[in-house]
Amino acid sequence: MTNIILCGGNGTRLWPISRTLMPKQFVKLFDDKSLFQLTVERNSKVCDSQFIVSNAEQYFLSVDQLEELNEINNKYLLEPVGRNTAPAITLACLSLDPQELVLVTPSDHLIKNESEYEKVLNQAKELATEDNLVTFGITPTCPETGFGYIELQGEYVAKAFHEKPNLSTAQSYLDAGNYYWNSGMFLFKSGVFLEELQKYSPAIYEASLEAFKNADQDTLIRIKHDDMENIPEDSIDYAVMEKSNKVKVIPSDIDWSDVGSFDALSEELQNDNNNNLIISNKKVATIDVEDLIIVDTDDALLISKKGSTQKVKDIVSDLKIQNSKLTTEHSTVHRPWGTYTVLEDTPGYKIKRIEVKAGKRLSLQKHFHRSEHWIVVSGTATVTVGESTKLVRPNESTYIKMGEIHRLENQGKISVVLIEAQVGEYTGEDDIVRLDDDYQRKEQ
Repeated sequence: MTNIILCGGNGTRLWPISRTLMPKQFVKLFDDKSLFQLTVERNSKVCDSQFIVSNAEQYFLSVDQLEELNEINNKYLLEPVGRNTAPAITLACLSLDPQELVLVTPSDHLIKNESEYEKVLNQAKELATEDNLVTFGITPTCPETGFGYIELQGEYVAKAFHEKPNLSTAQSYLDAGNYYWNSGMFLFKSGVFLEELQKYSPAIYEASLEAFKNADQDTLIRIKHDDMENIPEDSIDYAVMEKSNKVKVIPSDIDWSDVGSFDALSEELQNDNNNNLIISNKKVATIDVEDLIIVDTDDALLISKKGSTQKVKDIVSDLKIQNSKLTTEHSTVHRPWGTYTVLEDTPGYKIKRIEVKAGKRLSLQKHFHRSEHWIVVSGTATVTVGESTKLVRPNESTYIKMGEIHRLENQGKISVVLIEAQVGEYTGEDDIVRLDDDYQRKEQ
C-alpha cells in the first residue's frame, strides 16, 4: 500500500508560525517533530512507501525532514501551481499500478489513537479490495462549524456530503448521530479511482493524463506549468466522492484533529496556569490575563482571545493586500542548499547569516543592483567569481562586484556559515539571474 501525502496548503490560520515558505505541516510543534513527520511515522507502519505531492519549496522541506527520520526511498510529484486535491491525487495515481492500494492523507493532521487508526485502516482495506472508494468519517465531539460532514445511511453507506454548517445545523447533525466530520482521508485502488474520475469528471482526467505524459520524470515527477494550469481545479469530494456509487465511509473514533486554528492547537499543547497558550523562543510573562493565545516570532507578535483565532486569516488577508513578506517567510528562510537569516535590512544594505549544508551549492548567478561581501565564520567555502575559484576559510572574506557571475559551494563535511553584507540601491531577493542551478529553480 502506498501513502500519498498531500503537502499543499499554507496554514494561514496559524500565522505567524505558519507561512508560505514554512507552512504548518513542517513546523516542529510536537516534541521537535512536525505534523508531516508524524504523518510519515504513523503511516509507514501500515504502508510500504510514501508518495509526496507538493510544490517545489515544500519538496525540499519534505526531503530534509524525511532524512531526519531515515526515510529516503520516497517518490515525489511536484506541482508548479495548486489545482486542489482531485488533480493532485490523479497525477499521483497515474504513476502507480492500477491494482495498488492507495492511502491518501493530508500532511497536517494529528491522530493520537493510533491503535484504533490501524483498526479502521484494516476495515478500509477490505472494502477497497472490493473496488470501493473508502473515506473516513470522524466521530464528532462537538457541533463544529469548521468542517464538512458526511451523512451515513446504514453500514458504510454515504447518503450525502454536506458543506460546513452553521451552529444550529451542526448541533442537529450531532444530535442525529449519523453525521461524521469529513476527514479528507481516502483509501482505494489507484485504477478504481481513475475509472470513477474519468466517468464523473472527464475534463480533469484528460487534462491530468496529458500533463502526466508531458512531465519530466527523471528523479521525480515534475509537472509543467502550462499543463498544470490547464487542469480544472476541483476537490476530490466534488469531482468524484459526491457522485460515485462506490463510496463507502468508515466511522472513525481516532482522536483526530486538523490543527486548523490556534484554538485547536491549544488543545494539543501545554497551556499555562491561566489557560493561556504561549508560543515563543523567549520568556513571556503575563499578569492577570487568561484564555489568551500569544504567539511571538522574530518578526511578528499575535495576541488573541481563545475562541477568536479563526479571525487570524483576516490578518493574513490584510497583510497580503499590503504586499507584506510576513505572510510568506520568516526571518530565517529554508532553501534546498541550507538556510539564510536576515539580520538587518535597511535602505542601501542588507546583512544575512547564510548556512550551506555539506555537499550543497547555490546557483551560478549574478545581480544587477547589489555588490556582496562574504565573511566565512565556520567551515570552508569554495567561491567562484568570474573565471576564478578559491577556498575561503574562517575569518577570511571575498568580494563580489555588482554584475559579476559567482557561486558559493560547500565541498566539505560540515556546514559552511558565513555573514553576507549586500550593498546597493536594491537588495530584494528577486535581483538575481540564474545561469545554472542544481534545483531547477527560477526564483531565489
